[in-house]
Amino acid sequence: MSVSTTPKVEITGLHKFFGENHVLRGVDLTVPAGSVTVLVGPSGSGKSTLLRCINELESIDAGRVRVDGELIGMREVRRNGHVELHALSDRQRAAQRSKIGMVFQRFNLFPHMTAIQNVMEAPVQVRRTPKAEARARGLELLDRVGLADRVDFYPSQLSGGQQQRVAIARALAMDPELMLFDEPTSALDPELVGEVLRVMKDLAASGMTMVVVTHEMGFAREVGDQLVFMDGGAIRESGHPAEVIDNPRDERTRAFLNSVL
Repeated sequence: MSVSTTPKVEITGLHKFFGENHVLRGVDLTVPAGSVTVLVGPSGSGKSTLLRCINELESIDAGRVRVDGELIGMREVRRNGHVELHALSDRQRAAQRSKIGMVFQRFNLFPHMTAIQNVMEAPVQVRRTPKAEARARGLELLDRVGLADRVDFYPSQLSGGQQQRVAIARALAMDPELMLFDEPTSALDPELVGEVLRVMKDLAASGMTMVVVTHEMGFAREVGDQLVFMDGGAIRESGHPAEVIDNPRDERTRAFLNSVL
């Protein structure tokens, strides 16, 4: 049986501007299927914007983003020996985005819905999954993240760590092929960080492709397959986490790691 060698994510020459602010400056990044890529760097280095470009929460100004070989947000049309790019329809873009789960720094749960209702919402509303089926799947996922006893609790009745685990279950309810995490533990009290990282480690062990923005260097070393250091909108250094952490080649990487370790 042949194994696909197509990267899960392939980014080439990516540029992003906010007004005159050049946030991403020619980013090239490959994320192999089934791997965990950890993005680190100082605030404002472009890490979160890079994630948001992958799942089309932000448009790109130049370059290409492909997921499973498919161009994100655009389609290629060959005409007279040339390749033309045409924007996808809103429906086509939504279909692409549904394959990519994202967990944010702030949990973004619906406050008027219980944990199980939050997890069921997207499958029912977006995919028209029958409620009974969505509930059964939601219960499985809440059990997977250690919240089987909190299914009928509202966000206000849950700790920050529990809310973030509900958010992870909610993202998984759409059966994504790729999971993006944008500083998922930075809003948590220190004693709650571990419970979220444990869920993420289990997810990585299951073979889920993950791109994670975090300052948790222990997680990067233990779980990551690739550590990418960004600064000034560009990738300054990348490699195996242990190699980058223990022997950084770039001076900026070295200074950043000294400040967080």
